[in-house]
Amino acid sequence: MSISIYRGTVVYAAERDKLAAFPGANILVEDGFVKNVLKNLPEELAELPVQDYGNALIIPAFSDLHIHASQYAQRGIGMDKLLFDWLMDYTFPQETKFADLSYAKMVYDTLVADLIRHGTFHASIFTTIHYEASDYLFEKLAERGLYAYTGVVNMDCNSPEYLCETTENSLRNTERFLREHQGARTVQPILTPRFAPTCSETLIQGLGKLAKKYACGVQTHLVESIAEAAWTKDLFPGYRCEAAIYEQAGLLEYGPSVFAHVIFPTGEDIEILKKTKSISVHCPDATANIIAGIMPADALGKRELPIALGTDIGAGPGTAVYRQVSRAVQLSKLKAFFQPEGNGQLSFARAFYMATKEGGSIFDRVGSLEPGYRFNALVLDGLEDDFSPLTPEEKLERFCYGGDDRNIVARYLDGKLINP
Repeated sequence: MSISIYRGTVVYAAERDKLAAFPGANILVEDGFVKNVLKNLPEELAELPVQDYGNALIIPAFSDLHIHASQYAQRGIGMDKLLFDWLMDYTFPQETKFADLSYAKMVYDTLVADLIRHGTFHASIFTTIHYEASDYLFEKLAERGLYAYTGVVNMDCNSPEYLCETTENSLRNTERFLREHQGARTVQPILTPRFAPTCSETLIQGLGKLAKKYACGVQTHLVESIAEAAWTKDLFPGYRCEAAIYEQAGLLEYGPSVFAHVIFPTGEDIEILKKTKSISVHCPDATANIIAGIMPADALGKRELPIALGTDIGAGPGTAVYRQVSRAVQLSKLKAFFQPEGNGQLSFARAFYMATKEGGSIFDRVGSLEPGYRFNALVLDGLEDDFSPLTPEEKLERFCYGGDDRNIVARYLDGKLINP
């Protein structure tokens, strides 16, 4: 048994709309898990060494539940395009480069280091159709000890010829990936149909069989734009809503089901997501950049749908999930202003909860600093002026709005100090 003690101002979101703050607290970590947060140390621990961070904040590490790892090299580029033009002009040509493993290694090495630099230790990640590159990313994430789901992307129709697989090859590569990456590791495989229009019904049904065989979950996009929703309806006329395509294939039964964007859900979509305990991922920067729309995050939350945050690299310009916390609040204000019926403003505490505890819920005990959670944590400093002291909550808010990785002075993963 190994006990470590860290002193600072501990802040986390145990509840959806409330931050818990403990100034001058001692956080006890036993074998990588938080044991307790105490104002004063008991006598039996008084002689143990303490890592004292003074007035710095100690917060949970972030979770990013929607990243396109292969788009890292195009982040912040083509932001004047709409969704489908952006895909054709930038994204698909970029993704074909991952047939070259040496290129893939350079991009993925840089991405993983950047995730750690910005305090993202838990993620759900898209790759491409390329097996070797996807395998490399899986192993790289595992090597660094990050918590992640990732898988080869499935695309067998309505895609550029250079990224369009046969149905048989797509299913074969997917099963190989699932078979070769099972095990008790921090990284787990996940089924990754890009989105319904690029997958035939046969492919989606085949993925459903693999979900059952390997007891794994699924990540994809859902009702991201009005055009995409209409296109999906035309391609799959026999389904009552887009979520039903995945539900009827059996893809929502055996592991986490992670749906990015969920901007234009029907009532039937919402009922399926709620029934299957699927998690929706709000990617504020990305959907604003390509004008897909604004997720009705407050309205969906009132329907008791779990909602996490994602950067959606590369439509999102960076890997900082904390920046998506501030953007989520900003966009909720715009949504409520222009579409007030049913839409309210997210609190800062709620957005931070989405970025930490809600997003961390698909992993094993991450996303909070409550007792029993893994000590996956960041230490933040340099967030207040000498002439204007701030409360812990205000310092955290300033970090999410105006801070950056230079404010992260220490990073702990499973209780161990790590560097990018």
